[in-house]
Amino acid sequence: MRHLGIDYGTKKIGLALSDEAGTMGFPKGIVPNDSRAIDEVQKLIRTEQVECIVMGESIAPSGQENPVAKGARVFAEALTEATGVTVVFEPEMYTTQEAKRDFEGVHVSRSGNVDASAAALILTSYLSRDYGK
Repeated sequence: MRHLGIDYGTKKIGLALSDEAGTMGFPKGIVPNDSRAIDEVQKLIRTEQVECIVMGESIAPSGQENPVAKGARVFAEALTEATGVTVVFEPEMYTTQEAKRDFEGVHVSRSGNVDASAAALILTSYLSRDYGK
């Protein structure tokens, strides 16, 4: 079963895909968070035959939803409505910071790599607990 991981941000949305066996997430890319985002992600879902979407659940250190979380929930609902694919949420505290550490000292376009890598971390976390099987 193919899974799509999403690291939702107010400006960019990081994307990752699982391997065919659904055991690990791999960075796929980013899409701008604009009026075309749902269409772009929907195309990827169709092309890659995604059967489950795993979106990072943005929670503040206090345990409360942060401002990004509301936008993520609206995006998830719109994506499910457009595709019929279920969205599940995976806790994602500090995944972007963890992904940034992976690129320390690398002088390439880091921001896109970081967002897609954060999506892969979220997806792999979900898959590692056998939820995806």
